[in-house]
Amino acid sequence: MELSIIPKPVSIRYKEGFFQSQEFPSIYGDEEFQDEIDTLSQQLLDDLGKMGIDIPLEETEKTIQCRRGKTENDEGYRLDITEDGIVIEAESPAGMYHGLQTFRQLYLSEYRNGRLSLPCAEIIDYPRFSWRGFMLDSSRYFYSVPFIKHLIDALSLHHINRFHWHLTDDQGWRLPVKEYPLLTEIGSRKIETRLQRLSYSGGFYTEENIREVVNYAAARHIEIIPEVDLPGHTSAVLASYPGLGCTGGPYRVEDRFGIMEEVLCAGNDDIFDMISAVFNTLAELFPSKWVHIGGDEVMTNRWESCPKCQERLEELGLSETGELQSWITYRMVQMLSRLGKTAIGWDEILEDSQEFKLPKEAIVMSWRGAAGGIKACNLGHQVIMSPNTEGCYLDYKHINTPEEPGQLFEGAASVYKSYSMDPHPAQGLLRKILFQQNENETINEDSSLILGGQCNLWSELIYAGKIAEYMIFPRLCAIAEATWTPKENKDFEDFSQRLQEHRNRLDILGINQYRGPLR
Repeated sequence: MELSIIPKPVSIRYKEGFFQSQEFPSIYGDEEFQDEIDTLSQQLLDDLGKMGIDIPLEETEKTIQCRRGKTENDEGYRLDITEDGIVIEAESPAGMYHGLQTFRQLYLSEYRNGRLSLPCAEIIDYPRFSWRGFMLDSSRYFYSVPFIKHLIDALSLHHINRFHWHLTDDQGWRLPVKEYPLLTEIGSRKIETRLQRLSYSGGFYTEENIREVVNYAAARHIEIIPEVDLPGHTSAVLASYPGLGCTGGPYRVEDRFGIMEEVLCAGNDDIFDMISAVFNTLAELFPSKWVHIGGDEVMTNRWESCPKCQERLEELGLSETGELQSWITYRMVQMLSRLGKTAIGWDEILEDSQEFKLPKEAIVMSWRGAAGGIKACNLGHQVIMSPNTEGCYLDYKHINTPEEPGQLFEGAASVYKSYSMDPHPAQGLLRKILFQQNENETINEDSSLILGGQCNLWSELIYAGKIAEYMIFPRLCAIAEATWTPKENKDFEDFSQRLQEHRNRLDILGINQYRGPLR
């Protein structure tokens, strides 16, 4: 009997014998790990409840001991299964949580007919990358707080540690900002044209909602990174405050999808008052040191015909209209820095920066393939790889058939494609995709600038939580292994075998999942 774990650990060394128990395990340990022990205990009780099993909390001779011990890094753990009990060692609460989640996976799989039976083994494990992320677009479709918490719990089972929350776009503004109440009163609702009769749909998260989600994620060692998309993708902003646009309107919260030409007016200083209020709100509600500012797909049509924007262009001594975005981005990075936050942006924030260079502290999230990430690294920026060409966009079809939901912008994104993604662009499939096709331009294997990788679910076509789950799983499992497991340990056929058992865990947790071909 072999242990089936996703993502695959660094090493598993099997020993003679089995750990067997009929009672709910007694979990105890060092005081610094008590929160993690309490979270795991509640998760196991909830999991057993979903199995229809009611187990009283009784003392048992078979225990799980959680204690401090030396590991490879602060997210690593060592899990030792013996006939007498289980010991988990870690240097930090995060590492202990990952070790407990690995035990949770085994419990979900191996608790059968009132008995838990595990082969004795020593597991040593730690992540390859520090950033292992997932993004949920709550603008195009408004996902409920209970669904988001359900999803966060599933993410943590796979050692995902970053939840990128896309809160604003053309189709809806979800963040409450006290100084600008119309952002949610008007900007959170759009006319729903997919229904037979016209109606409004949408919603927004209250401050209490956000704090609840942030705390829930923190207990599972997931950091939430909020995104407000600026200065483009702002139809919802302009529908709420038309004076912030170049034309004054009329504007609407969009029901269409694609790239809209309505953007914040670069010649209007009032946009920075609004941005400042938004950033202050984010700093108050989100403890994370990172804030995502978007910056993607900003059209310059309005700026080119706007007298205020052209006056600003001349005032700044800029020659190209597109450089207005780099000026706005530069200011936003500075504004966040003063709040103790670090800005992250999509790879477009590198463009048109002849005069206003992107500040070195800004992090680039590379989505249009790997090229933007490689360019950013070569300029000294930290990078998160999330290429839509390599299985990181979970709104793409699993396979190219009319029956499958999703989009086909870059072809289908199979489970195999997601598994093959390597955040380090000098490795794997990304080796061939180098900046400007210059085969001599690459990144050293030891580069610390690459923080890791991330997958994203855009919700233009994903209008229900169960559809979202179907698009996320099991590709999320593949991305988790691509960002956690050492490259030399990765093997897709082995992953496919482990996935068969892992699917049963997802079923117990009530997670809908795609079950078609993996390639």
